[in-house]
Amino acid sequence: MDEDDSPDTGTDLPPYLHIADVLRQEIHEGLFRVGERIPAQAVLEERFHVSRPTVQRALKELYRDGYIDNQRGRPSEVLDWRHAPSRGGAPRTGGGRPSDGPEPAFAALGPHVAEAFQERRVTIDSFSLTAETLNAVLAEPITRVMSGELNPESIRVRILLPSLDASLAIPKVRDDPDADWPLVRLRQLVGAHVVVMNGFFAQIAGVRGGDVSLTLEFRTVPLTPMHKLYLLNGRTALFGYYRVVPRPVVYGEHQGDIWDVLGLGATLFAHRASPQHPDSTASRYVGEAQAWFDSLWATISTPLDLAE
Repeated sequence: MDEDDSPDTGTDLPPYLHIADVLRQEIHEGLFRVGERIPAQAVLEERFHVSRPTVQRALKELYRDGYIDNQRGRPSEVLDWRHAPSRGGAPRTGGGRPSDGPEPAFAALGPHVAEAFQERRVTIDSFSLTAETLNAVLAEPITRVMSGELNPESIRVRILLPSLDASLAIPKVRDDPDADWPLVRLRQLVGAHVVVMNGFFAQIAGVRGGDVSLTLEFRTVPLTPMHKLYLLNGRTALFGYYRVVPRPVVYGEHQGDIWDVLGLGATLFAHRASPQHPDSTASRYVGEAQAWFDSLWATISTPLDLAE
């Protein structure tokens, strides 16, 4: 199959970038763990209904970003992507001033979070489907705090998620909307991210003792997120729409195509408030976004309950 007759992926992304996004998200979710091999190219061709060159371009993206090795003649193995620099030579989530232009969520959020951790008081508010992207980018600044390279006085993170016992619009099985296993899987994914983030904060407390004031809270609202929002230190807002796509999923004894979103690839738009220009569009946007988040947090949200 030629590149030009590749099937519609349900997004505006070229097929090879869509495939890279799907595999990247599955690595984040733990479907392919560090040291495990991802499926062979022939298997990926059949799964995504694309040509071998398209699969190879997708794998090259993952290799460049430090997610897989590049062994000729056998399936590639998953690397520890959280600490691996990109093959382009730039740090994955740090280094330099973050771009204020639209970028994919993982690429955009990391530098902004790294910048936020340069301040004495760090505040992060997040509204999303699973908190996966935030979880992925926190590893680097948390490591730098534990090593003493960064010395904030306080870190407060508030995470707002959908109620996991609500009737959510996504994820849903395409041909069986009443099937409940996608929501069971979602609960498991959220639980995994919560465990990791709690672990981050426990590590800081263990290493830094009382040097850093720590607050980590999870609450839920009975809404299906169709966008993601990150508010950093009350001055930067990053907003992006989720795009619903069909996605093949295997979960235990269940398998099928589900309607889902690929949050790591969602485009984020950055807005920075300016103390010198409080009436500017960017400043007003950040203020309204923060007020929106605070209103949900203080009114209809409830503590996250991961119990079955």
